[in-house]
Amino acid sequence: MLTWGGAGVPTWAGTLRRLLLAAGLALLLTLTGVPAQAGRGGGNCPPGQNDCHVWDDDPGTPGGPGGGNPGGGDPGAAPKCQWNGRAIACYDEHLGWFNNGDGCYYKLSEPQPEAPPGMKWYTRTCNGGDLGTLTEVLLDSPPPGFGTPPDPEELARRALASISLLPPRIAVAPRRSKGPGLVGLPVWMWASSGTSYFGPLRASASDRGLTVRITARVTRIVWTMGDGTRITCTGPGTAYVANGPRAGKTSPDCGYNGGYAKAGTYQVSATTYWTVHWTTGGGASGDIAQSRVSGTVPVQINELQVVTR
Repeated sequence: MLTWGGAGVPTWAGTLRRLLLAAGLALLLTLTGVPAQAGRGGGNCPPGQNDCHVWDDDPGTPGGPGGGNPGGGDPGAAPKCQWNGRAIACYDEHLGWFNNGDGCYYKLSEPQPEAPPGMKWYTRTCNGGDLGTLTEVLLDSPPPGFGTPPDPEELARRALASISLLPPRIAVAPRRSKGPGLVGLPVWMWASSGTSYFGPLRASASDRGLTVRITARVTRIVWTMGDGTRITCTGPGTAYVANGPRAGKTSPDCGYNGGYAKAGTYQVSATTYWTVHWTTGGGASGDIAQSRVSGTVPVQINELQVVTR
């Protein structure tokens, strides 16, 4: 005896569709699964960035920077000392203190030549520290910035420059080079979990008796799925294993569980957001935001075909 569901559809049709979906997912992810130690390969880096890594073995399409900052600086923070648009140290042990007003370093001349009362001789090095423009000047007061103590955030940035926060190495399943995915089925995303990719990384820098220590770690990774969807994960995710206990199921910690709504080829990329926390021995502290952008991995999605009799 046959029973029918709503809109004149037999109830066994819905059951058949669910069975086919489950079987299709298991078969698809078995065919397209990527082992945990996948090799470095194809997909492309964002324009202007040469040090991204993706795990795929056919070429992708270059993606945009996605709001990240591949070069490594904090996109919202202006350097305190600049010359011709580039950051420059506010203090140099050989040149002295930098004056943003005229682009020159100033240091008390040693020994001091004879000078009128209340005035001192300074060795001035201009053009952002070009030693070819060194002169002696007589001033009745120190120039702006002269004698200021070390800036802890500048020291933090100096420490940051000594370490490498690498762009994420990403992978997805299904994988276009192994076979297409299907509309509505889960997608797994993951990235390398090494300390250079997720932290924590530590470094320090010292100047004139002040030491600043930093700890850098990723606080989140945001995946751009190519269809307007952005998925935020708190960790690198879990690599898909075709014969693992979760084969054919959703990712336990980082996945596009509902899958793509339409067939097509989608470009997937990811951005890691780092927090660089700095501290001093005197109790001062702060944070510097950083981000790194992966290359793109293509994901091909086909329509799910349901066969009924």
